[in-house]
Amino acid sequence: MVTLDRDVVIVGAGACGLTAATALRRAGASVVVLEARDRVGGRLETDTGTGALLELGGQWVSPDQTALKELVAELGLELFSRYREGDSVYIGRDGTRTRFTGDIFPTSPRTETEIERLIALLDGLVAEMDPDRPWDHPRARELDSVTWRAFLEQQSDDAEARDNVALFIAEAMITKPAHTFSALQALLMAASAGSFSHLVDADFILDQRVVGGLQQVPLRLADGLGDDVVLGRPVRTIEWSHDGVIVHADGGMSVRAAQAIVAVPPNLYDRIDYVPALPARRQVLHQHLSLGLVIKVHAVYGTPFWREDGLSGTAFSPYRIVHEAYDNSNHGDPRGVLVGFVSDEKADQVLAMGPEQRRAAVLDSLADYYGEGARHPLVYVESDWASQEWTRGAYAASFDMGGLTRFGADAQQPVGPVHFASSDLAGHGYQHVDGAIRMGRRVAAAVQAVLPARV
Repeated sequence: MVTLDRDVVIVGAGACGLTAATALRRAGASVVVLEARDRVGGRLETDTGTGALLELGGQWVSPDQTALKELVAELGLELFSRYREGDSVYIGRDGTRTRFTGDIFPTSPRTETEIERLIALLDGLVAEMDPDRPWDHPRARELDSVTWRAFLEQQSDDAEARDNVALFIAEAMITKPAHTFSALQALLMAASAGSFSHLVDADFILDQRVVGGLQQVPLRLADGLGDDVVLGRPVRTIEWSHDGVIVHADGGMSVRAAQAIVAVPPNLYDRIDYVPALPARRQVLHQHLSLGLVIKVHAVYGTPFWREDGLSGTAFSPYRIVHEAYDNSNHGDPRGVLVGFVSDEKADQVLAMGPEQRRAAVLDSLADYYGEGARHPLVYVESDWASQEWTRGAYAASFDMGGLTRFGADAQQPVGPVHFASSDLAGHGYQHVDGAIRMGRRVAAAVQAVLPARV
């Protein structure tokens, strides 16, 4: 048995927990971070086991993610731009493959006009929202009572326009079917990036990457914390009272502390026993947050052959198993890498297949975009975060219908000395590493304000 005494104990060594620990340490508090996995990073993981650098989780840095960009610079990391020269590819409702440039998918003139009109309408609604307080939107209750799909059906009778606009939130971000979450949750997703137009603009939202992989952010934060980051210690019980907490983890480790931060996705909150139990309404709140489902697919080729055909590597279709794909080639590596995504109900479909059948279906989808060469990668890797014991979904948690207005304002509130923080609860930077950093800083400030005066 090992019992530690700290001012603050943090559960989870992702970007949020490590940011909070770093801020508290700098403020003079003693901390320890307990991580269930045998690595740090949470939903950030860089794999080099195949001989190619593959970012299995989050990876992109966009211009609005100022908290992340500041931290990347502070840690001495280097950014590089995503390859984007050449034409993009779109496959339409009728199966036609079309090359194009710009942000609007090449459809019929009427559908293109409808897409542009819907984007403008959504930008107007997003402009009325503070992403840190979406429940204060002037139409919050109304928008939280209608699904994203039904809302778009109310706005347009053009099915292809609706399918394409829905894709940017449902398949591409929330990773749930458009009929399962509210229009308000969709607007929060857009507001967290500054506008709906930003989500449509792949050159904005997928602007840059970190040389060597985004997991270097939590790795370097953990290096700075040294032995106060303890791996392989799933937390099983948090005893709490107004006097503080006692946190019990595997391996016979316990930590006594004045405050605790639970910095894991909300779907993992109930993996911990709270003694006494959390208040009833708080338990119900947690049940209204759930993660989506997406498979991230990496295909490595001897060269980025699509560039020879004048393609950027950017491809979209709501009607293909892989709904979006990009050139994901690495800095300084002559090989070509494509990354694609299979989301929500399409992920259900391919997960019901055997591994070889699933691989063939995914590569067929990539070949629809890039040609026959896409069927023959040197390396093929799937990132299925739902199968990981300490994640169980991706990319992030979202509320079910009506949950954002009912519970959103309370999601970040502590229960006694127990605080909750993650990118899933962020406004600005919601579900991104930028949001994890913002939440880490925010919860650190809140904890620091209530620590005993001796700190």
